[in-house]
Amino acid sequence: MKAVRFYEHGGTDRLRYEDVPMPEPGPGEIVVRVKACALNYLDLWERRGLPGVTIPLPHISGSDVAGVIETVGAGVHHVKPGDKTLVNPGLSCMHCRACFKGLDNQCPEYSVLGYSSDGGYAEFVKVPAVNALPFPDDMPFHEAASIPLVFMTAWHMLVTRCGIGVGEDVLILGAGSGVGSAAIQIAKLFHARVITTAGTEAKMEKAHALGADHVINHSKQKIREQVHQITGKRGVDIVFEHVGTATWQDSISCLARNGRLVTCGATTGFDVKLDLRHVFAKEVTVMGSYMGSKHELLKVLRLVRAGLLHPVVAEVLPLQEAARAQEIVENGEHFGKVVLVPNLP
Repeated sequence: MKAVRFYEHGGTDRLRYEDVPMPEPGPGEIVVRVKACALNYLDLWERRGLPGVTIPLPHISGSDVAGVIETVGAGVHHVKPGDKTLVNPGLSCMHCRACFKGLDNQCPEYSVLGYSSDGGYAEFVKVPAVNALPFPDDMPFHEAASIPLVFMTAWHMLVTRCGIGVGEDVLILGAGSGVGSAAIQIAKLFHARVITTAGTEAKMEKAHALGADHVINHSKQKIREQVHQITGKRGVDIVFEHVGTATWQDSISCLARNGRLVTCGATTGFDVKLDLRHVFAKEVTVMGSYMGSKHELLKVLRLVRAGLLHPVVAEVLPLQEAARAQEIVENGEHFGKVVLVPNLP
């Protein structure tokens, strides 16, 4: 089969489109014929290299996969070859305390597809059979692949971690990102007043179309000044942070008293400063968030099926253009998800 791999860390020139061995399913596993694989910023970190993290080399990235089951391993009876499937990207042991409590993203062995294992930048991928989920029959594969990681992450951040309340003020950084576009939609389910940021007029228009009430052009306007103006100097109840160093000071300053900041990543860097006076004087909460659980993804899929949440696709490219796809994400040229599609029928 064809796949995109890298043998060493570095730039997009390290990505190779080549022949690799076909995966074989073991007991409890399936092989999925990949129809679409959406990119995540995690793919870029893997390719660049992460301090203190060993990525198995050569490596195939790709966490968000939609496709058709090709073969099944021993003991798999609930799905069969030919079934359409959306792959839950979260991989856990399924037998520890956290997994039994439905908190599989807190499993000591938790990972995501395409991180410590080979992922979906390929014509076929092997996954645990329990990770095969159905999706609406009338939904195209490239849209289905744009759902899992960003929507379950955004749900975990806003609903599970922050406990978003009806009508609260929410600042969502980076409307054009996959997780940002998902967060806008989830916040609007709770009738929140959504303030978000974008760097171009085109992205601002798309953010408004998704439901954002106010969009700040971060290339021309100062985020904290605009937030204070919009909220009458009160600040927001929730800051949805995933940018890191570039926005951290603004994010903290934008919090109202008793506000909550939740962060799931740091695309511009993780080295930030925190003035503790902002924390204790305003009684704010700063919390981390890591991916999401299988149960949360099932909640998201019910809302997608009901037409209340919608995947946002920026661009669809053939698998052999994986380098270009990653450059689009790296340069922030997209609004929503960039998706790779293998050539297989």
